Amino acid sequence: MARPVTVYPAPGVIPLEIAASYRARTRGLLGRDGIEGALLLTPASGVHTFRMGFAIDVAYLDRRLTVLAVTTMCPGRLGLPRPRARHVLEAAAGAMAGWGLRPGVRVEITDG
Repeated sequence: MARPVTVYPAPGVIPLEIAASYRARTRGLLGRDGIEGALLLTPASGVHTFRMGFAIDVAYLDRRLTVLAVTTMCPGRLGLPRPRARHVLEAAAGAMAGWGLRPGVRVEITDG
């Protein structure tokens, strides 16, 4: 079950859902029209956007939650797995730029 938490360094509170089970990671954002906040897939090193109805931003994170790469993916794409990635953060396209997420930034997740 997902729970709201705070994601830093974003300005303000960003709602975050955590998909830690196989079933939750497999479903991801499929079947949704959008997302308010972000979804953390853990563990994960790659994603796809097949059967998705909207473009997403994807941030690949290492074990320490440091951003390795950020990309925007249109529906129907297969993202290449990142070997050092242990987590993937997904959000609506354009959101991560507004949050200041870029390679080298460390994400901090705290309970709301």
